[in-house]
Amino acid sequence: MHLLMAGVSAPSHIYPGLALIAELVRRGHRVTYVVGERHADLVAPTGAELLTHPTIMPGPDEPWPEDTGEAMRVFLDEAIAVAPVLDRADRPDAVLYDIGGFAGRLKAAVWGVPAVQLSPTWVAWEGMDEETAEQTAALKASPSGAHYFAALRAWLDVHGVTADAEEFIGRPDRCVVLIPRVLQPNADRVAGRYVFAGPCIDPARLQGWRPAPGDDRPLVYVSLGTSYTDREDIYRLCIEHLSDDHRLVIATGKVDPARLEPLPPGTEARRTQPQLDVLQHADVFVTHAGMGGASESLWYGVPTVALPQAVDQFVNAGMLEQIGAGVRLAEDELTGARLHEAVREALSRTARAMELQEEVRALGGPENAADAVERLVR
Repeated sequence: MHLLMAGVSAPSHIYPGLALIAELVRRGHRVTYVVGERHADLVAPTGAELLTHPTIMPGPDEPWPEDTGEAMRVFLDEAIAVAPVLDRADRPDAVLYDIGGFAGRLKAAVWGVPAVQLSPTWVAWEGMDEETAEQTAALKASPSGAHYFAALRAWLDVHGVTADAEEFIGRPDRCVVLIPRVLQPNADRVAGRYVFAGPCIDPARLQGWRPAPGDDRPLVYVSLGTSYTDREDIYRLCIEHLSDDHRLVIATGKVDPARLEPLPPGTEARRTQPQLDVLQHADVFVTHAGMGGASESLWYGVPTVALPQAVDQFVNAGMLEQIGAGVRLAEDELTGARLHEAVREALSRTARAMELQEEVRALGGPENAADAVERLVR
């Protein structure tokens, strides 16, 4: 079977599905993966055929728009640019697409083949439209939101896609959800056609990192993901208030780690860290609560201190706290003393995090996700 994967050129969207793509290739399926040139090296080890293109998605040192409508427009403009690229592939038997890979769903409709969304985050539930009606109305009334929905409708019309625009981007006909079900808000109200296959942790990402021996203090891993990382203030707060009685491994992202020197003993800081390796050894994860990191924390049984900043992170942080796996800190309560206290609270939730690890691993993995994909496309 030939599967065409319409990805989104951002690591947080690519990593969650890599092990699934590799499993589909291992089973003998031909997979063509459409992705931005700068991320080809992430996808290549899966064995998928690569179809690359220039991308307008912000790079690791580029800011995301703070306005919601403008941020949504980045994904739409990327999809509009990528749609013609998909025509360069042989016509597939089915299309897989990321939540932001709208071009994949559009082309599947034009070609008349099945489309399956691979969601790296939570999905819509029954009644969500009514519960978020006020926020949606405000978005549509804003200049950027109005421009976004007008551009989306015009793009669909050009290609003869008559589906409701909001349904098109928010409610797939078929979906494999690559997160733990315990992180899905209102999971009991999610449509049965959405399959929760759980996280697909990619062992190819392991690099063999281990902490330096001879230090038994709890290890705290600090990472704010790949987009909202320009927070030297948070990194300094962690160093100043945690390093006396904790080891620290810090991923500084957009911040030059040299700005944090000199570092105390037992603290290391680099722009990127081998996250899965570090989580294998971490005792607490200080995170922005992006869904990738939230899922990986449960996979490795590591309790979290969540510092949400944008998009779905606030919901994810709330879910981690609700299930007993983490502590959520709001921006206005982020002080050194409160951070130290939150890390101590997170450590007290280690047993619960380990219980959830067993549950998540039992229900997750690339084999489950590949079974779901094969079932849905056939």
